[in-house]
Amino acid sequence: MKRKIFNNIYLFLPIITLIIISLLNMFYISKTSSIYHNYFFKQSLWFFLGFLIMFLIIKIKPKYFFKLSKYLYFFNVLLLILVLFFGKTVNGSKAWFDFYFFSFQPSELMKFTLTLYLAEKLSSEKSHTFKSELQFLLKSLFITLVPSLFVFLEPDTGAIIIYFLIMLGIIFIYKINKKWYIIISLFLIAFLSLFAYLYYFNQDLLISIIGTSFFYRIDRILSFVNKDSFQLDRALIAIGTSKILPTHHQVYIPEAPTDFIIALTISNLGIISFIIILLAFLILDIYFLYHLFSSHNLKFKMFLSGFLIMFIFAQIQNIGMNLGLFPIIGLPLPFLSYGGTNILVYFMFLGILYPKLQKN
Repeated sequence: MKRKIFNNIYLFLPIITLIIISLLNMFYISKTSSIYHNYFFKQSLWFFLGFLIMFLIIKIKPKYFFKLSKYLYFFNVLLLILVLFFGKTVNGSKAWFDFYFFSFQPSELMKFTLTLYLAEKLSSEKSHTFKSELQFLLKSLFITLVPSLFVFLEPDTGAIIIYFLIMLGIIFIYKINKKWYIIISLFLIAFLSLFAYLYYFNQDLLISIIGTSFFYRIDRILSFVNKDSFQLDRALIAIGTSKILPTHHQVYIPEAPTDFIIALTISNLGIISFIIILLAFLILDIYFLYHLFSSHNLKFKMFLSGFLIMFIFAQIQNIGMNLGLFPIIGLPLPFLSYGGTNILVYFMFLGILYPKLQKN
């Protein structure tokens, strides 16, 4: 009983802390900006629905979701196709279904269905012969590549990176022969070398292959070292002029509730809030890592590994781009950034993970 109580504290106390900070931000920004006037209400609704969905998944039992993972995955792929025809374009990316009250992003949902399907499909692979490991890698690559191709057409750089990180996390748990890591590394080096050559010496050919929109996003990522971004400049001003304790000084930051939520939080709630956020994420990361290495259930370990690498990467990337350390690729910060689909997806992950986390 005590162990279950401590499990819940380590899991939910940091999450609730992040949620409170998120809602404080949305309340403040909804009062000071007409653009975001309904963000507090919507964010509150997303968190409520998130908890509701998590409890429904727990009640139904995660094993049924694994059994249905193939159908959920292919349905999500269908949504990725449909959004290319009927989706709403925002910031150059056609990635949202726009409804009257909210927008829905299928590429965010794919993070969940892809992890679910990869864990279900690949956990049954037991043999470690050369042929079986090759088949395992090809299956992993194909399952990941299909949604990535459609998201590439939107385009959404951040989502594609996440998909392949999820795949790598699951491959790591499977423990393939070390020679495959060498082969994969060589392929990556060859691919990146070819891409670098085209980027620096034949951009016309590269644009004809990947398209203007995607090239612009890659170009923005590769040139981030110039620090000539208006968004980043405003974020750094907001952070640099903040005090330890809350001051509520106003500095305009584009995409503040989503991509630049850290800069907004520090501006609203002081540097102390950033320290609290880092501690909350650190507790969650250690908690999930403990269960990852202590579990003996391969399917659970694969699912948790896929989730964890996505979860940690989102933290590092989002916080890093707020501080000017990493390029801006539009990854929301879990449980903190504004966004319905992203919030609901993280609670879906928790719904699958929670029963095993309590038993482990």
